[in-house]
Amino acid sequence: MSQSDVQTPAGRHQRRLAIVFALTGLYLVAEVVGGLLTNSLALLADAGHMLTDVAGLGLALLAIRFAERPASPERTYGYHRVEILAALTNAVVLFGISFYILYEAYRRLLDPPEVASGWMLLVAAIGLAVNLVGMHLLHAGSSESLNMRGAYFEVLSDMLTSIGVIVASVVMWATGWYYADPLFSAGIGLFILPRTWKLMSDAVHVLLEGTPSDVNLPAIREAIEGVTGVSGVHDLHAWSLTSGVNALSVHVVLAEKADFGAVLTAVHRLVTSDFPIAHTTVQVEPSGFEEQGQPHP
Repeated sequence: MSQSDVQTPAGRHQRRLAIVFALTGLYLVAEVVGGLLTNSLALLADAGHMLTDVAGLGLALLAIRFAERPASPERTYGYHRVEILAALTNAVVLFGISFYILYEAYRRLLDPPEVASGWMLLVAAIGLAVNLVGMHLLHAGSSESLNMRGAYFEVLSDMLTSIGVIVASVVMWATGWYYADPLFSAGIGLFILPRTWKLMSDAVHVLLEGTPSDVNLPAIREAIEGVTGVSGVHDLHAWSLTSGVNALSVHVVLAEKADFGAVLTAVHRLVTSDFPIAHTTVQVEPSGFEEQGQPHP
């Protein structure tokens, strides 16, 4: 199976992501219109936050489309890494959003502006409904793909913002205490930061070709060494092309009088059937064969 034939986890959830992108885009338009009609700075500020989320969702969707493009002589593994780049970009955007929220909360604590809390509550309630639908659609894919997880966190941040706005608007509507708006906003920003750090760390780990978290290299080494006709294993490496698409390469040393084809077939079948590996490269070497200058981990 070629790499262009491997469907990524994000690709399986593409339709759901497109639905969330459309719903979020429609709500963005509604929020801008509502902010202009009510002269509400809070709604327009949240619309700016929504704009970055819509851009992030669009980037995630675009990355899936790129990942489906076939491999070429210039890009022999295709465009799978575009999904990881999208996840990393989403993490950077989310960091920017979080720090902006914290800055804006600090500024408003110094001089809390008057807010049209009634309209703010109505628009935030609509936004909460849209975000809950989006989270439901993206939840399954968020556990399988970094790209989908980035999109899920975008919607999650919107949902938290909507809840914060609803609570703050109720408090302001009932008491006129406008400090509620920046205080709830600061809580939202602090909540997003650790989840964004985890997303960024996972994306960087893939880009640095670290061993996938679901791949147990010692177990793979032990299993290959147990194959009949194998006398040694070295240069064992595993990495991810994108979330859920792992690759592995290994050098296998033949035992004396072992059958080359039988060993190659057995090792390949073992690795791809018993472990989460989509693409395997096995180099079978005769006993005593050495590669000059190559480390043998």
